[in-house]
Amino acid sequence: MIQRNTLARFVLAAAMTSTLAVLATGCAVTRGQETMGAYVDDVSITTAVKARFVDNRMVDANAISVETLNGTVMLSGFSKSAEEKSTAETLAWKVKGVKSVKNEISIRP
Repeated sequence: MIQRNTLARFVLAAAMTSTLAVLATGCAVTRGQETMGAYVDDVSITTAVKARFVDNRMVDANAISVETLNGTVMLSGFSKSAEEKSTAETLAWKVKGVKSVKNEISIRP
């Protein structure tokens, strides 16, 4: 049991170290691109919006794509109704850090 916990901690630490190394060295910022901090914020916003979709029974999380750039959330994909489209937008607005929401979801007939 102790060996299994130690191995799990080692694997987690190695994964975190390699992720941080990629994030720290793999992102050269040039004119017009996001800073590393803004990129991380956008990823966390996207993840939080998707999580809200999964938790909500009205929204089909698999049918709606979420992208975030500088705090602006872009919703695209398909919904079954205007109510689902509106609910998805409302859920996105409730996530901390969202500055605006562009709802490009198409309603399937």
